[in-house]
Amino acid sequence: MDKADAERVFGAAAREALNAFPIGSADLRLVTVRENVTFQVIDRNDGATYVLRLHRPGYHTLDELNAERVWVRALTDAGTAVPAPVAARDGREYVTVAIHGTGEHRHAGMLRWTEGRLLSDVLQEVADHGVALGYFEQLGAITASLHNQASAWQAPPGFQRHALDRDGLMGDAPFWGPFWDHALLTAGERRLLLDTRDRIRGALDRHGKQPSLYSLIHADMHPGNILVDGDRLTVIDFDDAAFGWHLYDIAVALIHHQTAPAFDAIEAAFLQGYRGVRAIADDALALLPMFRLVRGMAQIGWYHQRPEHNPPPFFDEMKARVCAQCEAFKATV
Repeated sequence: MDKADAERVFGAAAREALNAFPIGSADLRLVTVRENVTFQVIDRNDGATYVLRLHRPGYHTLDELNAERVWVRALTDAGTAVPAPVAARDGREYVTVAIHGTGEHRHAGMLRWTEGRLLSDVLQEVADHGVALGYFEQLGAITASLHNQASAWQAPPGFQRHALDRDGLMGDAPFWGPFWDHALLTAGERRLLLDTRDRIRGALDRHGKQPSLYSLIHADMHPGNILVDGDRLTVIDFDDAAFGWHLYDIAVALIHHQTAPAFDAIEAAFLQGYRGVRAIADDALALLPMFRLVRGMAQIGWYHQRPEHNPPPFFDEMKARVCAQCEAFKATV
């Protein structure tokens, strides 16, 4: 769907949702049309800028979305750089609107706008290797501070969020879909993924779920979900936040750079920043390649669940890398 069609389909619902929030006369501009539909809102009275998001139907319940807001507010209170939520006039975090062009109902939520550019875009332009490593060191420190908060935090009664635990990642019905059933896998590749899934289950059980290893995590904290504004990095888009392993969060932050010639330096910079804020044992870090593999398998599942995105131009490369990592993992367990 192009932006003109999206504006026609979602614009009226966005304006209806906007009426529920404490914003006066405002300009509304469509920003992105992905699974969620995002608008920029500019208050004509004071120039304040906001994000209005129409959440994809069927991914999270309203209770799960409300739980996301509870955690984001707790992170804000702890000093973590995240966008500030804005409640509706009646105190609700989300309002529900009908999308008449599709027959959907979507939950609409609002956040303060965060200035900056995506770190993924900035990294493509940075010529100074030291500057790039500095960004990853800072990202490592932010990740550690998020894990510190989550490990020590007690979620309130009724808090509901999905889990990327053994079943959520490697169960019979993983949260991001049965990766072994993707149509572009050969029979041999499917057997390899299923065999590896069984091996990873055992490794995850042995790793354990104590709070020092497992808590709420962002679960999608790659450079495409980090904003850069001067020297400041802000973590955005908590749509995939879940209960999960800290090592999975770290793997997600690094996986898009795992084929880069400077990957070892990137990983070292990230971990230096992380360890400056939070301890992590060497024996735990030895599992990081496995968690990168877990993320790679989950990405195949994501594409299996979303055939409208298939086949992505890099799928064969991604599949080959995941299969090679499966073979390497087989030799370690």
